[in-house]
Amino acid sequence: MRKLITLCSCLMLIALAGCSQTPKASNKIILWHWMTDRNDTLQKLAQQYQQETGIEVSIQLYAPSESYSQKVIAAAQANVLPDIYGILDKKSIVADFIKAGLVADLTNAMDADGSRWKNSLFDKALADRRFDAGNIYGVTPGIFGVPIDVSNEQMLYNKKLLSKAGISTPPKTFDEFIKDSQALSRVGVIPFVSGWGELWLLDCFASNYAFNIMGEEKIFATYRGQIKYTDPDWIKVFNVFVALRDKGVLMDGIVTKGNKYAEQDFALERAAFTFNGSWCVNVYHNMNPNLDYGVIPPPPISSMHTLKIWGSAGSSFVVNAGSPNKDKAIAFLKWLTAKEQQVILAQETSNLPSNKEALSVISSILGEFAKGMDQSTHPNIWPLNEDPLVSEAFDRGLQAIIIGERTPQQVALDVQTVKDRQMAKGH
Repeated sequence: MRKLITLCSCLMLIALAGCSQTPKASNKIILWHWMTDRNDTLQKLAQQYQQETGIEVSIQLYAPSESYSQKVIAAAQANVLPDIYGILDKKSIVADFIKAGLVADLTNAMDADGSRWKNSLFDKALADRRFDAGNIYGVTPGIFGVPIDVSNEQMLYNKKLLSKAGISTPPKTFDEFIKDSQALSRVGVIPFVSGWGELWLLDCFASNYAFNIMGEEKIFATYRGQIKYTDPDWIKVFNVFVALRDKGVLMDGIVTKGNKYAEQDFALERAAFTFNGSWCVNVYHNMNPNLDYGVIPPPPISSMHTLKIWGSAGSSFVVNAGSPNKDKAIAFLKWLTAKEQQVILAQETSNLPSNKEALSVISSILGEFAKGMDQSTHPNIWPLNEDPLVSEAFDRGLQAIIIGERTPQQVALDVQTVKDRQMAKGH
């Protein structure tokens, strides 16, 4: 998980930004990033860009992501941010950077030439760094970032293991998923694994079914305090995990398993199904190049509401608003997200391209992930989010249900108690 930047650091960022001298314009762009798996490809593309334009792009890697975020905060406070960088945090923190004058508005560049650049990119990815009119963050409407790839989280299934249980096609409904899982258990195959020791991944899976069972308006009404977590529809969401537990679907220890260990379990064919993000394509290839698997959305329970999956920009860059090389930085990002360069990034890093025109040349398994982008959503583009303490109580309650410590009704009361307390505080 990316480590959140503290509120204290952000307040210092706003107070201290602009205190040091402004660098002079040059023919060199500096880009900071955290992506070890993409560094070699970015370096190669930077060399290509210099050959084509004469502009040097210095690609500087700082990893892991926690160290990178600390470096960005320190640089923001000293006003020595590079021309291009990424902000690894929730949208409210991105808003703080923008309001501190540290992120350039790219709307005009995106809208130039009949919005050609903007229209070439996945709208759901752009929304990750787009602030619409009336946004809750108080940011002037505009586009403040460029996605270089996209990602979404879906279910994956091992074709060989399903065949072993006599299953010819993946499940299309939740009931079919339970039935298939029981068939897998009968032939000694563990049905499902995921990294649910990481609360964000468990929360993602649960929100898929919340959207499917009650629809987004009721979810957001709950966040506003208009609907209680003891509502029957929320009980239905909690009961999804009762069914998974009682029907023997889940791998033992799933609530303490980190995602990297769950990825090993699936890659080494210890489980037939998993829930993971599109970045896993590269991970599984490195672990088991011969793994034969497919991608499906989590099988829906209800036909009343569309099942939404989480999906948005995978990695995004912003341009330093105070950079004397701002226009050159924007030009490079426009080039980097053009079809030709997006094809190279997708083929060499196995990540979904942010440019829709590059989809025609990606691998078939990435193509299966790409199909889900039309039904994607993400907390970064929601009109509001739940209070973090309420979300934590919700997710830990799910873990307690899975291990049999709490019932759905008990968890609903626990979560609502936290919600009531936070509402009383004005949160």
